[in-house]
Amino acid sequence: MTLTGSTAVDSTEGSVVGTLFPTIAASLGLNSSHLGTMAALGKVASAPAGPLWTWLAAVTSRKTVLVITSLLGGAFGVASGFSDGYISLLVLNVLMAASLVGGSPVGNALILDSFSDKDRARAVSYFYGAVNGITSLVGPLLGLFTRSEDGWRLGLMAVGLIAILAGLAQWALIKDPGIGASEPEFSDIAAKQRPQEKTSLSSILGLFRVRTYSIMMLSRLLSGHLLISVFGVTFLVDERGFTNATAAIVLAPFGIGYIIGTLGGGALVGVLDRIAPDHGRVWYIQAAQFAFAGAALVASQFDLGGIGLYVVLWGLMGAAQGLNPPVNRPIVAAVIPPQLRGQAMAIFITVFETIGWAIFSIGAGQFAATHSIQAVFLWVLVILMVVNALVLGLLHFTYPRDVAEARAKRERDRADSLGSADA
Repeated sequence: MTLTGSTAVDSTEGSVVGTLFPTIAASLGLNSSHLGTMAALGKVASAPAGPLWTWLAAVTSRKTVLVITSLLGGAFGVASGFSDGYISLLVLNVLMAASLVGGSPVGNALILDSFSDKDRARAVSYFYGAVNGITSLVGPLLGLFTRSEDGWRLGLMAVGLIAILAGLAQWALIKDPGIGASEPEFSDIAAKQRPQEKTSLSSILGLFRVRTYSIMMLSRLLSGHLLISVFGVTFLVDERGFTNATAAIVLAPFGIGYIIGTLGGGALVGVLDRIAPDHGRVWYIQAAQFAFAGAALVASQFDLGGIGLYVVLWGLMGAAQGLNPPVNRPIVAAVIPPQLRGQAMAIFITVFETIGWAIFSIGAGQFAATHSIQAVFLWVLVILMVVNALVLGLLHFTYPRDVAEARAKRERDRADSLGSADA
């Protein structure tokens, strides 16, 4: 659970600017296109940074990278509160994003090595439930900072301090179980004799020969629901007429919904694994996309009056989005060898999500500036999410075979490790 602090800030850093942006815009004379650019460039910087941090974790240690990324990202977060204009705010936001992003793939790989396949959905659900418990509290608190003209500066500094405290906690408490520790094939083999993490270009490119992994990466590019954290509050302010502080109220139910979806999803995936081991996870992840699209349709395309109904719908969108982590991480872990999971998670979380987020943020910001955020939400949060659900249906054909191939690969690696030990 020590990992939750830095991951929460990594999760929040993209939304913290979105939450505070109406006040930042008034202070610095900005508009929606500036918000889109800031969010996008932060993610673009994360794309190469994620694999590089993961490589550094392989040559040093995962604990070292977790601590460094938290402390460095926190320092940039605090510094961003002193920004005197758009350019300095943009640069510091990008540096903070590139620093904090290292904690996500490294932390996810560490969790996957700590729990067996049958327990991973529940473990991931607890992890992301705790993360979003923190972010659900941070969001409304950040909204309170907007009551004063320069309150956004204190908000940015507060997020930076949370990251610094998380880094110190990780330095004191984290214990790495080692690569492949949770796999039954390696449970009786010493850590130094297990297959070690690979970071070569050929091994990374080889990940895309796993059909299930390639489909999951394509799905990541189609994950339009990520845009709600960037433009959700601004949408309610600009197009529904709420104040910044009132609009930020929806972040609490969104976070609570996310927690409920994540924790409930972790339990449901466990049940589906027993009932339908080959297809249960696939049906589940498809249903999550359809559920989000339905909630987003009502939340974004109809004027619902007061903030009350938006609170309910943001909670439903949060629950639908929260259904994803307990299944997408275990799906990837089930088809990728342990020694490649660190880089697989880096590409999954930082590269492909980043590319999609950058495209959505820049495109949405420009389109919203000339048309409306409501129109953006229709295409990205509703229509694209339906397409995503249909694409994920391809997993019904690839996932069972890729799981079997991954299991056979671990058996071969076990035999090689035992053979090396006997020699």
